[in-house]
Amino acid sequence: MIPSSKQHVLLLHTGFSIMARGHQKIQSQQKNAKKQAEMKKAKGHDQKTAAKAALVFTCSVCKSQMPDPKTFKQHFESKHPKSPLPPELEGVEA
Repeated sequence: MIPSSKQHVLLLHTGFSIMARGHQKIQSQQKNAKKQAEMKKAKGHDQKTAAKAALVFTCSVCKSQMPDPKTFKQHFESKHPKSPLPPELEGVEA
């Protein structure tokens, strides 16, 4: 390792200054923080989370989840034909 006084002379001799690198480092950190924020923002809207939120109806027999009442009624009629239809599906057309 070069002692600090010789380091300073070496940097000045090669055309670099200590402050310029400090400024570049700050700019690089800001640029990286902005990039990370954009990636996090884009990642926040993943399809798996949205699909899970859309499943609002739950079958009382098998605990399967469905997105809408029409699908729920079709499921119930095909998978559980012997079970009585739940009251929330009485007026729904499949």
